[in-house]
Amino acid sequence: MLKYIYSTLIGVILLSAAGCRKYVEIPPVNIKILKNTSDHQALLYNSTLLELSYSNPLYAADDLESDDIRWQTALSTVNANIYTWGEKIYSNTEEDADWQKLYEQLYTCNTVINGVLDSEGGSEAQKKTIQASALLHRAFIFHTLVNLYAKQYDANTAATDPGIPLVMGITFFNDLSRSSVAKVYEQIETDLNTALPALNNLPDFPTNASKVGAYGMLARVNLHKRNFAEAKRNAELALSLKSSLLNLGAITTHPTRNLHPENIFFKRVSSFPVALPMTASLESLFDTNDIRYTTYTAPASIFWQPTFTNRSYAKQRVIYDGINTGPSVPEMMLIKAECDARADNTAAAVATLNALRQNRFKPEHYVAFTASNSDQALRLVLDERRRELMGTGMRWFDQRRLSKDNGLMPTVTRVFKGTAISLTPNSNRYTFPIGDKYIQYNPEITQNPR
Repeated sequence: MLKYIYSTLIGVILLSAAGCRKYVEIPPVNIKILKNTSDHQALLYNSTLLELSYSNPLYAADDLESDDIRWQTALSTVNANIYTWGEKIYSNTEEDADWQKLYEQLYTCNTVINGVLDSEGGSEAQKKTIQASALLHRAFIFHTLVNLYAKQYDANTAATDPGIPLVMGITFFNDLSRSSVAKVYEQIETDLNTALPALNNLPDFPTNASKVGAYGMLARVNLHKRNFAEAKRNAELALSLKSSLLNLGAITTHPTRNLHPENIFFKRVSSFPVALPMTASLESLFDTNDIRYTTYTAPASIFWQPTFTNRSYAKQRVIYDGINTGPSVPEMMLIKAECDARADNTAAAVATLNALRQNRFKPEHYVAFTASNSDQALRLVLDERRRELMGTGMRWFDQRRLSKDNGLMPTVTRVFKGTAISLTPNSNRYTFPIGDKYIQYNPEITQNPR
C-alpha cells in the first residue's frame, strides 16, 4: 500500500506538469529531488491537496437522513453502504478516497519534515517554521485517520486498541502494522507541541499553519481524549490569539475562506454531495429566527431534480469555497463551553454559548440561554454543536465520543428501502473498515471488526 499510495505523489514532489503516475521508479541514489528551502515551502502551499479532510462521515452521521426512496435509490453503492453502516463499504478493487487522500498528504508532510532542515537557501528560522507547519498538517492527518479507522480513544483500552499505520518516513517499503490508538495520539501531541515554538501566532492564509491552529488542534485532541481541563486550556489559548466572529445579522454577503473571520486552520470536506437532507431531530433544534436555519438550510425544492422532501443543508450554495472541517473560533468556544459544563461551571458555559449565539440572530429575535445546572448546560452545548457544525461531518466524531457518556448518545435507527437498521452506542460500526484493497497489498494491516 505504501508504494501504491506514495507513487501517486511522485509527480507532485517532482513538480511535474504531466500529473501523477500509478507506479514509478524509485529516484536514483544521491540525487536530490528537493534542494532548496523554498521547494519545501512550495509543497505546503499545495492547498488543493493539503486542505482536503474527509467525506464519508457526512453520510454516516445522524444529521443526514431521508426516508424518500428516490433519494435512497439515487445513492451510489459506496454511499449507500456508508449511510447504512454496512459490513463492507468498498469492493476489493475500489479506492477509499478518504484513506487515499490523507495518506497522500502524509507523504508530502513527511517529505518536508524529514528534508527541510538540510535544504539550501533559507535561514534556520525559516526552515524550522516550515518543518513546524508540516508537523501541524501531519497532526491533523493522523487525528483524522485515527478517528475514521480506529476505535474512539478510551484511556482504559487505548494502549491495546489497533490504531493506524503510523507512517513517519518517506521510504516505499515500511512495516505498516497498526500502531495502538494511544501511540497515535502520543505522536499527534508530540507533533503539535514540537511545532508550537516555531509557528507564527496567526496564519497569513487560513489554510496555512500557525500557533492558533496548533492550539486549536490540541483543544480538539484533548476533547477526544476526555482530558477536559487541557481541552479548555488550549481552546482558551487559541481564543486569546483569535476570537473574531461573523455577525450573521449584520452582513449581506458571506466572506470567502481567506477573509472569513472565524477560520483558524482551514480544511474542507473533500467531496460534498449535491444535497444533505436533514434529520427531523436536527431540524427540530432550530429556532426559525436562527439565521443559520434561514440561510444555511433550505427546502428540497431549491435543488435541481430534488429526490427528497425534507429540508436540506445548503451552506455550500452560499459559500462556494468549501465547508470548513478544521479548527475555527466557534468550535473553540464550544469546546470551552463544554469543558466548563463538565466541570460544573454552569454560568461560564452558558455565557460562552450566548456570546456565540447572539451572532447568529438579529438582535430583536435573540433570547439568551439560561441553565439551572451543569447537566442542562451540557445539553445546551451539545445541541449547539449540532447547529453550528452541521454539514461538516463532525457530528460523526461527536457521536463516537459521546457514546462514552451514559445517556448522551442514543441508538440511531434508519429505514433504508424498507429495512430498519440501528447503530448502538460503542458499536463496531462506529469505526470504518479499512479498504480490502490496502490489506491485500499489505497483509500486516489488520481489518476492523464489524
